[in-house]
Amino acid sequence: MALPETTCISLQGPSPLPFDLGGFHWGDDITFDQSLGGMDYDTGFDKSNRLIKEDLIDEVLVQKCGYKPRNILLFGFGQGGMAAIATALAFRLELGGIVSIGGPQPSHTTLSTNDVKNQTPIIILGGSSNTLITQSALSSLKQAFRYVEYIKWSKPGDSMPRNRDEMLPIMKFLASRLQSRSGVPDDAVDVG
Repeated sequence: MALPETTCISLQGPSPLPFDLGGFHWGDDITFDQSLGGMDYDTGFDKSNRLIKEDLIDEVLVQKCGYKPRNILLFGFGQGGMAAIATALAFRLELGGIVSIGGPQPSHTTLSTNDVKNQTPIIILGGSSNTLITQSALSSLKQAFRYVEYIKWSKPGDSMPRNRDEMLPIMKFLASRLQSRSGVPDDAVDVG
Protein backbone atom coordinates (compact mmCIF):
# COMPACT_ATOMS: atom_id res chain seq x y z
CA MET A 1 0.00 0.00 0.00
CA ALA A 2 1.24 3.44 -0.86
CA LEU A 3 -0.41 5.69 1.73
CA PRO A 4 0.53 9.39 1.97
CA GLU A 5 2.57 10.54 4.96
CA THR A 6 2.48 7.00 6.32
CA THR A 7 5.16 4.63 7.49
CA CYS A 8 4.24 0.94 7.32
CA ILE A 9 6.05 -1.65 9.41
CA SER A 10 5.43 -5.32 8.73
CA LEU A 11 6.01 -7.69 11.64
CA GLN A 12 6.10 -11.45 11.65
CA GLY A 13 5.03 -13.47 14.67
CA PRO A 14 7.89 -13.82 17.17
CA SER A 15 7.80 -17.62 17.48
CA PRO A 16 8.50 -20.16 14.73
CA LEU A 17 5.94 -22.88 14.08
CA PRO A 18 7.09 -26.36 15.15
CA PHE A 19 7.63 -29.53 13.12
CA ASP A 20 9.23 -27.72 10.16
CA LEU A 21 5.82 -26.31 9.19
CA GLY A 22 7.40 -23.04 8.11
CA GLY A 23 6.06 -19.72 9.29
CA PHE A 24 5.61 -18.01 12.63
CA HIS A 25 2.87 -17.41 15.17
CA TRP A 26 1.86 -14.70 17.68
CA GLY A 27 0.53 -16.89 20.50
CA ASP A 28 2.22 -17.66 23.80
CA ASP A 29 1.99 -21.38 23.11
CA ILE A 30 0.86 -23.85 20.49
CA THR A 31 -2.14 -26.02 21.21
CA PHE A 32 -4.22 -28.17 18.93
CA ASP A 33 -7.99 -27.99 18.70
CA GLN A 34 -9.13 -31.56 19.34
CA SER A 35 -12.50 -31.05 17.63
CA LEU A 36 -11.08 -29.68 14.38
CA GLY A 37 -7.63 -31.25 14.39
CA GLY A 38 -5.86 -27.96 13.59
CA MET A 39 -3.86 -25.47 15.60
CA ASP A 40 -5.77 -23.30 18.03
CA TYR A 41 -5.32 -19.59 17.29
CA ASP A 42 -6.31 -18.33 20.75
CA THR A 43 -3.35 -19.35 22.94
CA GLY A 44 -2.64 -16.17 24.88
CA PHE A 45 -0.87 -13.04 23.66
CA ASP A 46 1.19 -11.82 26.63
CA LYS A 47 4.50 -12.20 24.78
CA SER A 48 3.24 -10.45 21.65
CA ASN A 49 1.63 -7.69 23.77
CA ARG A 50 5.02 -6.92 25.30
CA LEU A 51 6.71 -7.02 21.90
CA ILE A 52 4.16 -4.81 20.12
CA LYS A 53 3.13 -2.47 22.95
CA GLU A 54 6.30 -2.03 24.97
CA ASP A 55 9.15 -2.71 22.53
CA LEU A 56 7.65 -1.31 19.32
CA ILE A 57 4.93 1.22 20.18
CA ASP A 58 6.16 2.64 23.52
CA GLU A 59 9.94 2.53 23.11
CA VAL A 60 10.40 3.03 19.37
CA LEU A 61 7.38 4.72 17.81
CA VAL A 62 6.33 6.98 20.72
CA GLN A 63 9.56 7.67 22.64
CA LYS A 64 12.22 7.56 19.89
CA CYS A 65 10.24 8.62 16.81
CA GLY A 66 7.71 10.93 18.47
CA TYR A 67 4.52 9.39 17.10
CA LYS A 68 1.33 9.89 19.07
CA PRO A 69 -0.63 6.68 19.83
CA ARG A 70 -3.58 8.18 17.91
CA ASN A 71 -1.41 8.09 14.77
CA ILE A 72 -0.57 4.39 15.05
CA LEU A 73 -2.78 1.84 13.28
CA LEU A 74 -2.43 -1.93 13.56
CA PHE A 75 -3.28 -4.30 10.70
CA GLY A 76 -3.41 -8.04 11.29
CA PHE A 77 -4.48 -11.20 9.51
CA GLY A 78 -5.81 -14.15 11.52
CA GLN A 79 -3.75 -14.54 14.66
CA GLY A 80 -2.02 -11.23 13.85
CA GLY A 81 -5.43 -9.53 14.05
CA MET A 82 -5.99 -11.17 17.43
CA ALA A 83 -2.60 -9.89 18.61
CA ALA A 84 -3.48 -6.36 17.42
CA ILE A 85 -6.79 -6.45 19.33
CA ALA A 86 -5.10 -7.81 22.47
CA THR A 87 -2.46 -5.06 22.23
CA ALA A 88 -5.09 -2.31 21.93
CA LEU A 89 -6.92 -3.63 24.98
CA ALA A 90 -3.67 -3.70 26.94
CA PHE A 91 -2.72 -0.20 25.76
CA ARG A 92 -5.68 1.70 27.30
CA LEU A 93 -5.05 4.71 25.03
CA GLU A 94 -6.77 5.41 21.77
CA LEU A 95 -4.73 4.07 18.91
CA GLY A 96 -5.46 5.22 15.37
CA GLY A 97 -7.33 2.04 14.59
CA ILE A 98 -7.17 -1.69 13.99
CA VAL A 99 -7.82 -3.63 10.80
CA SER A 100 -8.36 -7.30 11.59
CA ILE A 101 -8.98 -9.83 8.86
CA GLY A 102 -10.32 -13.05 10.32
CA GLY A 103 -8.92 -12.33 13.78
CA PRO A 104 -11.47 -12.10 16.60
CA GLN A 105 -10.88 -10.77 20.11
CA PRO A 106 -8.84 -13.28 22.14
CA SER A 107 -10.93 -14.98 24.82
CA HIS A 108 -8.62 -14.00 27.70
CA THR A 109 -9.18 -10.29 27.02
CA THR A 110 -12.85 -10.15 27.97
CA LEU A 111 -13.83 -7.16 30.08
CA SER A 112 -16.23 -6.84 32.99
CA THR A 113 -19.34 -4.74 32.50
CA ASN A 114 -17.78 -1.98 34.65
CA ASP A 115 -14.78 -1.48 32.36
CA VAL A 116 -14.74 1.55 30.06
CA LYS A 117 -14.85 0.67 26.38
CA ASN A 118 -11.62 1.09 24.44
CA GLN A 119 -11.73 4.13 22.14
CA THR A 120 -9.63 2.55 19.37
CA PRO A 121 -11.86 2.04 16.28
CA ILE A 122 -11.83 -1.37 14.65
CA ILE A 123 -12.80 -2.73 11.29
CA ILE A 124 -13.05 -6.50 11.29
CA LEU A 125 -13.52 -8.49 8.10
CA GLY A 126 -14.46 -12.11 7.54
CA GLY A 127 -15.95 -14.56 5.12
CA SER A 128 -19.59 -15.52 4.70
CA SER A 129 -18.88 -19.04 6.02
CA ASN A 130 -15.97 -20.95 7.56
CA THR A 131 -15.04 -17.81 9.51
CA LEU A 132 -13.78 -17.08 13.00
CA ILE A 133 -15.85 -13.87 12.98
CA THR A 134 -19.05 -15.19 14.55
CA GLN A 135 -21.90 -13.27 16.18
CA SER A 136 -20.40 -14.17 19.56
CA ALA A 137 -17.01 -12.80 18.47
CA LEU A 138 -18.65 -9.57 17.30
CA SER A 139 -20.56 -9.23 20.58
CA SER A 140 -17.30 -9.54 22.53
CA LEU A 141 -15.68 -6.85 20.38
CA LYS A 142 -18.64 -4.50 20.79
CA GLN A 143 -18.49 -4.99 24.55
CA ALA A 144 -14.79 -4.06 24.63
CA PHE A 145 -14.57 -1.34 21.94
CA ARG A 146 -16.69 1.76 21.38
CA TYR A 147 -16.51 1.63 17.57
CA VAL A 148 -16.61 -1.69 15.68
CA GLU A 149 -17.33 -1.97 11.97
CA TYR A 150 -17.93 -5.46 10.58
CA ILE A 151 -17.58 -6.34 6.91
CA LYS A 152 -18.88 -9.76 5.87
CA TRP A 153 -17.46 -10.75 2.53
CA SER A 154 -19.51 -12.86 0.12
CA LYS A 155 -16.64 -15.34 -0.22
CA PRO A 156 -16.16 -18.21 2.24
CA GLY A 157 -13.27 -18.20 4.69
CA ASP A 158 -11.09 -15.52 6.23
CA SER A 159 -8.56 -14.89 3.49
CA MET A 160 -6.83 -11.69 2.47
CA PRO A 161 -8.69 -9.32 0.13
CA ARG A 162 -8.33 -10.41 -3.47
CA ASN A 163 -10.00 -7.59 -5.37
CA ARG A 164 -11.02 -3.94 -5.24
CA ASP A 165 -14.44 -4.62 -3.71
CA GLU A 166 -12.93 -6.54 -0.81
CA MET A 167 -10.18 -3.95 -0.25
CA LEU A 168 -12.40 -0.86 -0.51
CA PRO A 169 -13.80 -0.99 3.07
CA ILE A 170 -10.25 -1.20 4.43
CA MET A 171 -9.12 1.77 2.34
CA LYS A 172 -12.15 3.82 3.47
CA PHE A 173 -11.38 2.98 7.10
CA LEU A 174 -7.73 3.96 6.67
CA ALA A 175 -8.71 7.19 4.90
CA SER A 176 -11.01 8.10 7.79
CA ARG A 177 -8.29 7.42 10.38
CA LEU A 178 -5.10 8.75 8.79
CA GLN A 179 -4.43 12.38 9.59
CA SER A 180 -2.71 13.83 6.55
CA ARG A 181 -1.24 17.33 6.90
CA SER A 182 -0.42 17.60 3.20
CA GLY A 183 -1.35 21.04 1.89
CA VAL A 184 -2.30 22.38 5.33
CA PRO A 185 -0.49 25.58 6.37
CA ASP A 186 1.85 25.20 9.37
CA ASP A 187 -0.09 27.77 11.40
CA ALA A 188 -3.52 26.18 10.74
CA VAL A 189 -5.62 25.23 13.75
CA ASP A 190 -7.69 22.04 13.94
CA VAL A 191 -11.20 22.91 15.13
CA GLY A 192 -12.71 19.43 14.76
